[in-house]
Amino acid sequence: MLRLEHISKTYGDFKLRDIDLEISKGEYFVLLGRSGAGKSQLLELIAGLRRPDSGSIFLNGQNITSEKIQHRKTGIVFQDFAIFPHLDVYNNIAYSLKIKKLPKDETDRKVREMAASVNITHLLGRKPGGLSGGERQRLAVARTLVTSPDIILLDEPMASIDTALRDDVRRLLRKINSSGMTIMHVTHDYQEAVRLAHRVGVIHNGKIMQTGEPDEVFSKPVNKFVARFAGIRNFYRVKISCDKDKCYARSGHHTYNVASNGYGNEGLMMIRSDAVELSTEEFREHNCIRARITEMNRAETGYELYLESGDKYHVLLKTKDVQKYDLRTGQFVFLLLPPGEIRII
Repeated sequence: MLRLEHISKTYGDFKLRDIDLEISKGEYFVLLGRSGAGKSQLLELIAGLRRPDSGSIFLNGQNITSEKIQHRKTGIVFQDFAIFPHLDVYNNIAYSLKIKKLPKDETDRKVREMAASVNITHLLGRKPGGLSGGERQRLAVARTLVTSPDIILLDEPMASIDTALRDDVRRLLRKINSSGMTIMHVTHDYQEAVRLAHRVGVIHNGKIMQTGEPDEVFSKPVNKFVARFAGIRNFYRVKISCDKDKCYARSGHHTYNVASNGYGNEGLMMIRSDAVELSTEEFREHNCIRARITEMNRAETGYELYLESGDKYHVLLKTKDVQKYDLRTGQFVFLLLPPGEIRII
């Protein structure tokens, strides 16, 4: 469907570097990256707003690297929506059709069908200034879809929308994708990727670090940067040794039993915060660490705890567990790092 081969582009001091990427027809692909990572610049190259310094872009098997934007079957929805403020909703959707000089009755049919598909028929006579963020997003999507693109490019589509409205937009995007539309969506929000993507990619400093299904990428990150995007906060530089069928990772403060997996002599050990178990009684298992709680903060689904025992630990607990153990700052507890949950890269 969409294929990028060795794409590079320099923007002053920043450079997109040798990007290879494939997106299949009907796929929902989310590209994750921090601000300035190169996400929006890559969309601009695919849409034809800019041309790469080197490399090729293929859409449905055709090389579109040098094609003008109006000749590409791509549609882009910008972060700020780029809606015409002086036109009502109807004429915003109809704009590209009028440019193509479609018959008036065909234009009217397409506009009304598209408005109905994104549930904004009741807004056709309104100006954009009177719309909510979610309604403007639906308008921007409708204006793009009415051109019948082969792929939609979404640039941070939730950035200008209130949190309460984001579920509605996510449902809209799932509906569009389930109808067969291919979507490439760029964002800095890990939760968006988890909730929407068939596959994800992580981009950093102009280079794609890893791609794959969300579970694969976020459970088996290839480096510390990708791991941080997956919410992993526990990292330890370790030296590794194996004796028969047992392997050990030594951090300088503790020795951890780890699953044997053909590791080298050293690496970066990591474990998810929600995989670390906690109790006020000692675990009769490997990797039981006595640690002191140094900080407790409320989190989205409970509490986040910071603990120290030479190594520092970040642990996520549900509120019921915090209440069960009557946890407080300064308290000593026992942590369990299950060997099967530990990953070393």
